Amino acid sequence: MTERALRLGTRRSKLAMAQSGHVAEAVRRLTGRAVELVEITTYGDVSREHLAQIGGTGVFVAALRDALLRGDVDFAVHSLKDLPTTPHEGLTLAATPKREDPRDALVARDGLTFHELPDGARVGTGSPRRMAQLNAYARSHGLRIETVPIRGNVDTRIGYVRNGELDAVVLAAAGLHRIGRIDEVTDFLSVDFVLPAPGQGALAIECSAADADLAAALGGLDDPHTRAAVTAERSLLAALEAGCSAPVGALADLLADGQDATEMRLRGVVGTTDGSALVQLSTTGPVPTSHGDAIALGRELASEMLAKGAAGLMGERAL
Repeated sequence: MTERALRLGTRRSKLAMAQSGHVAEAVRRLTGRAVELVEITTYGDVSREHLAQIGGTGVFVAALRDALLRGDVDFAVHSLKDLPTTPHEGLTLAATPKREDPRDALVARDGLTFHELPDGARVGTGSPRRMAQLNAYARSHGLRIETVPIRGNVDTRIGYVRNGELDAVVLAAAGLHRIGRIDEVTDFLSVDFVLPAPGQGALAIECSAADADLAAALGGLDDPHTRAAVTAERSLLAALEAGCSAPVGALADLLADGQDATEMRLRGVVGTTDGSALVQLSTTGPVPTSHGDAIALGRELASEMLAKGAAGLMGERAL
């Protein structure tokens, strides 16, 4: 008798379906079992409010997690940056596959780069983190921009540029790559001036903690370097007690001497959305060899950032 198909819970957006489709194919190859996508609508998908108003943390994942706990689906795929930092009872993070490009990308009119934007350019983003860093960068380079809060899927956001409402929008490069629209990017924003959201570019594959066999099978998709990096980034976010709508950027990367990476650098930033005040620090340590090591790296940097006044820059926080 053939085993029944595994049910993969996914959001309905074009990006979520593309991400889930990639994972479904990888799971088919890994397990030899059929995988079917089960589309689930989340609160974040139907609400038109700005993420900072609806709490940010978890609005895109709660319905998927409920479906997992009810047994309606066997596993779910999330954008890791949407996942709350607190572990969810009854669920396990079975795998974090190899991360895509973590950078933010600019899609501007007339093929413009960030430095070529006109004086007072209107730049759309739904992210306080991007606003804080874009405004700070513009300020330090004598540029004037106006950051405009936007919501909506990739088509909607790029549409604001195409119809002339905005001069540019900023989106995650990984998402554009996954839906085959990376060639619309007019500038990739260096992580040296805009740090991505913790976990940006990485996916999270979650299943019931009770299903040890499935968790072990899905674990075959895990990339240890990605997991160490995103664990450190998310530990920083958690230690700052900030949700995923807070203006916090973080990136852990491996510092390789030749082929062998021996050190991991973790950079973090938090700032006011107008860019007038930023706390930006980094720390470097041995590549974490355990979950605890990665957590410790994030906490260490968070405590340094808090000592420099980070908490006062995050505004109202939904705790």
